[in-house]
Amino acid sequence: MADRDGIFAGEDPFAIARRWLAEAEKTEVNDPNAIALATVDKAGLPNVRMVLLKEIEAEAFVFYTNYASVKAQEIEGTGMAAFVMHWKSLRRQIRVRGTITREEGTQADDYYSSRSLKSRLGAWASKQSRPLSSRGALMAEVAKVTAAHGPDPARPPFWGGFRLSPVEIEFWADGAFRLHDRFRWVKREETMGWDVERLYP
Repeated sequence: MADRDGIFAGEDPFAIARRWLAEAEKTEVNDPNAIALATVDKAGLPNVRMVLLKEIEAEAFVFYTNYASVKAQEIEGTGMAAFVMHWKSLRRQIRVRGTITREEGTQADDYYSSRSLKSRLGAWASKQSRPLSSRGALMAEVAKVTAAHGPDPARPPFWGGFRLSPVEIEFWADGAFRLHDRFRWVKREETMGWDVERLYP
């Protein structure tokens, strides 16, 4: 598309996303890789929460969580999810929708091992999304798993990654007088390429 230049230039949406994230890492005060992840429950009621995106691969976006969490259960129920990354400092956002599969192999092991010891023990201690009687009970659980798993705990079997493979990606940038720039990339199933179109703001 002739007018898709500047920050929107490129033929690979994942390369554009990585470029935008790299810019945000220089300007956002906290968590430039934060995404608002949306799922739906069995009744079709939407749910959304902030999680940290850990990798933009060649054809997917990867994040990690507890597989017993509400988000993971909703993902498993539908096999689909969506997210938005918004950077106030850049006045840009990326919206993504697609299908999701687990990442629970060596890539998940490597990422888990790269986390701080306290974060690794916290993953063992947290029964994510379940009722908790007090913070003291949580700290007692941390002490228990520390004693059980020692200074180099292995990745819990209930904790790992999810890989979102997009069917649609939208890049948005703020424009003067609210005449924003929007480009939507839609996956072509037959060729696995992308169709790109400019949208009204």
